[in-house]
Amino acid sequence: MRLRVLIFEDEASIRHILRVACERRGYEVFAFPDPRLCPLQVMDRCRCPAGVTCTDIILADLNMPQIHGLDFFEALFVKRCVAPYLALMSGAWSAADEARALRLGCWLFTKPFTFGQLDAWFTTVETLVPPDRQLLTVGAPAWRGQPTAVEERL
Repeated sequence: MRLRVLIFEDEASIRHILRVACERRGYEVFAFPDPRLCPLQVMDRCRCPAGVTCTDIILADLNMPQIHGLDFFEALFVKRCVAPYLALMSGAWSAADEARALRLGCWLFTKPFTFGQLDAWFTTVETLVPPDRQLLTVGAPAWRGQPTAVEERL
């Protein structure tokens, strides 16, 4: 089963490294420098049919210039997004941000983190994803909502 991951990281070099790490695991990767460019952010509600999700993993930076990672995740919850595995990365966790992230069910990475830490989390997620899970087809009008050029492919 090929997992799908969405990466939100404003730093191009970190975004590239994360993309490569995910692709080496065989994941389908969509990487964005700004969550506002993602179809998930511009939709008013989640359009995934019951029993279907658009992605398995969302990995986001906490402190991005245009939107705080926690605000982004909370907006997804308001839209009833069902993406099951969420992780946030930050070089400086405040106690309040850490508590808020844990309440949302996010895995936390402190920068700089190692590939071993990231791989261990990916391995855990891989064991938890049901083998019969259904992903929304990329390009489907319910997911895309934006031209494909918006999504960054390195």
